[in-house]
Amino acid sequence: MPELPEVETVRRGLLPLIGSKIIRAEVLRDRSVRNHEGGPAAFSADIQGLAIQAAVRRGKFLWLPLDDAAALLVHLGMSGQLRVWHDEPARHPHLRVRFELQAADGTALGLDFIDQRTFGHLAIVDLVPTLEGKPGGAGSIQNSIPKPAAHIARDVLDPHLDTKQVIARIKAKNTEIKRVLLDQTVLSGIGNIYADEALWKVQIHPQAKAAALSANQISALITASQQIIARSLVAGGTSFDALYVNVNGESGSNSENLVVYGQAGHPCPNCGTAIERITFMNRSSHLCPTCQRLRKSRR
Repeated sequence: MPELPEVETVRRGLLPLIGSKIIRAEVLRDRSVRNHEGGPAAFSADIQGLAIQAAVRRGKFLWLPLDDAAALLVHLGMSGQLRVWHDEPARHPHLRVRFELQAADGTALGLDFIDQRTFGHLAIVDLVPTLEGKPGGAGSIQNSIPKPAAHIARDVLDPHLDTKQVIARIKAKNTEIKRVLLDQTVLSGIGNIYADEALWKVQIHPQAKAAALSANQISALITASQQIIARSLVAGGTSFDALYVNVNGESGSNSENLVVYGQAGHPCPNCGTAIERITFMNRSSHLCPTCQRLRKSRR
């Protein structure tokens, strides 16, 4: 599933659509608007004539505000793609929703939602006020967030992130640190790939108890996550196949920067020990067994 750098790359690619009016929305797969009340016909009718006011992201959540009260919420799922076009292209085999738009200068353009596995979906949802009265996410000046995303914590790149508060919340968790990092209600935007990379960088085992870590260790872990995700963003995100691409259909190149994720059997850059792959939370975790020793908690 796309993580913060991949979703942010897509968000930035949607910026040229700001101010565009939605002339028509054609739903080719009902499942792709399954969470919209009223189904495909209501979705097409409800969005017609509205204008895209911004492109906003918090963590892995992406939305396009349509007015002060509603937004188009985009969930990319495992294989969802948004493709911006100016000359109407041939229909992709996995095209699920096509938007025909008119830019502020009258130019015709469009947006396609492509989704091979159909885990992704679109919906027009209500906007609700943020708890702190601050902008909802990257790209927003509105103090609002989509109602389905209201439980999502601010992400590691959010300028309004209260780091001290996050450290306290993490330290209060008596569970494995990787489980906490993946909990989007504590700190959003970190997924499996970047959790493994950050934990390796600060030499913490993914199964270490969060409550046993010092405030300095947690602070270092947050900083490492910010640095790794920012570097990935420069590279356009991480792509392992053709299912994740940006709005121009191009893949990110951050897979070249990965040190431990997917590197089982390769030597650790720090000590030369072979990177190990373990199963944790029903997914793969990658670590260096020497640099990231699991220390037993004292009783």
